[in-house]
Amino acid sequence: MVNSVQGPNPLAATQTPAPSANKPAATPNASPAPNANKTAAATAASVSEAAGSSANSQDRFLKLLVTQMKNQDPLNPMDNAQVTSQMAQLSTVSGIDKVNSTLKALSDSMSAGQTMSATSMIGRGALVPGSTMDLSDGRAVAGLDLTQGADSVQVLIKDGANNVVKTMQLGAQKPGVVPLAWDGLNDAGEASPDGPYKISAEFVAAGKAAPATTLSFGMVDGVAPGAGTTKLDVSKLGAFNLSDVKQVL
Repeated sequence: MVNSVQGPNPLAATQTPAPSANKPAATPNASPAPNANKTAAATAASVSEAAGSSANSQDRFLKLLVTQMKNQDPLNPMDNAQVTSQMAQLSTVSGIDKVNSTLKALSDSMSAGQTMSATSMIGRGALVPGSTMDLSDGRAVAGLDLTQGADSVQVLIKDGANNVVKTMQLGAQKPGVVPLAWDGLNDAGEASPDGPYKISAEFVAAGKAAPATTLSFGMVDGVAPGAGTTKLDVSKLGAFNLSDVKQVL
């Protein structure tokens, strides 16, 4: 009779282990491997996306920085000095890009203005580096470019066979451009035939002789804008930079 009314054993109920007693306790702060893989994948995707865009370096940097900060180790966070240094580098690069763009626009504007200004030289004569002179109707023009003052200057004019036709003594000269004019008469006082002649020069300074830079004369026929400079088309002599023109006659 006792067994019919006793019911379940209360001790057995209390001795039954909890279903989760043999399982390790969950650690909410642990980072399972799948999450780490997702983090690495997210970082790689952000880096790839940022590197693919070359049009805006600032956006790329900010994307990389934000991704890096999101996925940083909480126990070893980024150093504030490192972040500040990266921001300073970005600001420097951005500033340099803006300066380069401004300088390029200024250079283009100056080049265009230089070209327009050079058009006023069309139809005028110019002395440019060269070693020839043309005799026409008893008149030839050339020049010298002296880098220093000279006690005396001698100019030799030669024909096509490299024979000296005329020797000119110019005496003392100051540094700079020295124009030359030849009437076509040779050393014997006879008229020379029209055509091209060669010129060479030598100067003496402080007792030492040295060659002088000779200049040829030609008419400016046209102006052409070039890469960062303006070129002049000088008849029979070729194309010259505007800075090569030593004198306009």
